[in-house]
Amino acid sequence: MLGRLNHVALAVPDLAAAVATYRNTLGADVTEPQALPEHGVTVVFVNVGNTKIELLEPLGEGSPIAAFLAKNPSGGMHHLCYEVDDILAARDWLKAAGARVLGDGNPKTGAHGKPVLFLHPKDFFGTLIELEQS
Repeated sequence: MLGRLNHVALAVPDLAAAVATYRNTLGADVTEPQALPEHGVTVVFVNVGNTKIELLEPLGEGSPIAAFLAKNPSGGMHHLCYEVDDILAARDWLKAAGARVLGDGNPKTGAHGKPVLFLHPKDFFGTLIELEQS
């Protein structure tokens, strides 16, 4: 069911500072910021060849990233994103296997314009998992 690792997401308290660090210190290719109000975040992607690093900053008061940063003020790894061929089939398979899909179970549009779902971290060894239809 799982395809390739699409990205590793890092929550950061200051997106501009994180972008500057990746660009200026590591010489990375970083995309322009993209606001995703439906997810409560602003994101950029760092292209690293075989995958991407997603840098997330809270967007708005109710952002789930704000809650994460309250517990981890310096930031940290937020989630892993894997590609799947058919997100609805993957959702149904996972639910039948006992995994918890977050939200109402219906995919939302992610940063790449593709359907995404999130899986409860308690079902995956403390790691929040995002699935993105490839």
